[in-house]
Amino acid sequence: MTRSAQAYAYLRPSAVLDGADGRRLDLATSGGATPLGAVANPRFFAGFLADPAPAAAALLAVADVAAARYHQPQLRASLDPVVTANGDRLRFESFSGCCGVYARLDVLQAGLDGDEIGHGTTNVDVNDPLREALTRIGPADPLHLAVGPDTLEVTVFDGPLVEKKVPLPERWLRGFAETQVVAAGFELRAELPAAEAVRFLRALPRGGRGGVGWVVPAGRTLRPTTRPVPGAVCLPGPERLVALQRVLRHALALRVYGPVAAGEPAGSAWEVVLPGMRLTLTLSPDASRGFSGEGGVLDALATATAERDAELVSVLLAWEPRIEVGELAEQSGLSPERVRAALTRLGTAGQIGYDTAEAAYFHRQLPYDAGRADTANPRLRAARALVEAGAVRLEEGGATAVVTVDDHLQRVRADEAGRMSCTCLWWGKYRGGRGPCKHALAVGMVRSAGAESRSVESRSVESQVTGSAESVEKGAGA
Repeated sequence: MTRSAQAYAYLRPSAVLDGADGRRLDLATSGGATPLGAVANPRFFAGFLADPAPAAAALLAVADVAAARYHQPQLRASLDPVVTANGDRLRFESFSGCCGVYARLDVLQAGLDGDEIGHGTTNVDVNDPLREALTRIGPADPLHLAVGPDTLEVTVFDGPLVEKKVPLPERWLRGFAETQVVAAGFELRAELPAAEAVRFLRALPRGGRGGVGWVVPAGRTLRPTTRPVPGAVCLPGPERLVALQRVLRHALALRVYGPVAAGEPAGSAWEVVLPGMRLTLTLSPDASRGFSGEGGVLDALATATAERDAELVSVLLAWEPRIEVGELAEQSGLSPERVRAALTRLGTAGQIGYDTAEAAYFHRQLPYDAGRADTANPRLRAARALVEAGAVRLEEGGATAVVTVDDHLQRVRADEAGRMSCTCLWWGKYRGGRGPCKHALAVGMVRSAGAESRSVESRSVESQVTGSAESVEKGAGA
């Protein structure tokens, strides 16, 4: 597995401080992106949390996920959460070390009382003393929140920097890319009121491996089932929802999201509604299976126009809290399908997330380039090698193709809806459940390149015809 080092540099540790005007939660920021460019220690908010106790508990839940490994728990995991200021809210995000659980806390405008919320993305320091202090925040304690240093601190602070350097596997970045693709296919499947939500979540196993289970909406609650009956929602590794235990006494409701037709194990999202906030855990289809291998981004990365379209779409994002595909299509002049492919490609650089509660994308800016996850994906690299070697032959009619690999052939077929299948072992094992195989990807690349070439030729011919008509018109006028 490819690994790189992620370095964090904080002016001082995050802490809960006692002062004359009450308690203050200082979240120290590391280097981040803002509308003005890269900033060493950006400042995004200063004000009060409307409901300090649930906010403190929810921040701890996000930190719990960042420090956890649900698969192979003996291995170390420690990544500081990401915070994004979207102008009307603060989003705190983390991934488990095994990449199988994605956590996000959305602190909405109703949960904040203070100055304007900024725009940008950075990491925030979460340390053991801070975690201990957050557990002592009570419901009656007014709590001032500062995300980033005050100007005075930036100019006069003279102590040693708090520096962390942690190994960052490529699959962590790929996990960010895959979750927005997976979540975009979810719909609201169930909503439980507070009492039923607490009862259901407290009954879930906390330790060990619960395997892949299912739940069925039954009135105002959820009923466990051992198989995917109609209307069931997959609950893969129920013990991975343990981080939600921190916020149960503050819960207003529980919302469950997942794909509508899921006969096979599938991911799902579990959202606890809190006062002015939402805490969401998104689970991969199996506790031993991280999001990084799901392959949902591959089709978009394989298109001939995605890279160019992503460059155009990226300038229109501007840290928007809600990104509507239709609006982007109108602004960019691209079709909705090409906008989605461009957003998926931007997601491989961590620039796009998906909010299941609002059924909309949002913008963040992680310090990676869009080609990094692209080149790190072995199936994509293998597909490009097949194309470059001339191994793909489209058959008459275009519905089938033959891919030559060494001394054997694989046949790729497309159905009426454009979904491709293959005769290879990968397809036989996963049936498309973990994205396309390298042969289907290679065929898609050849078809996309051909379509783009025909489009260019068509525009060229149209231009020539238009030019000839104008020349004839001018000659007639003379």
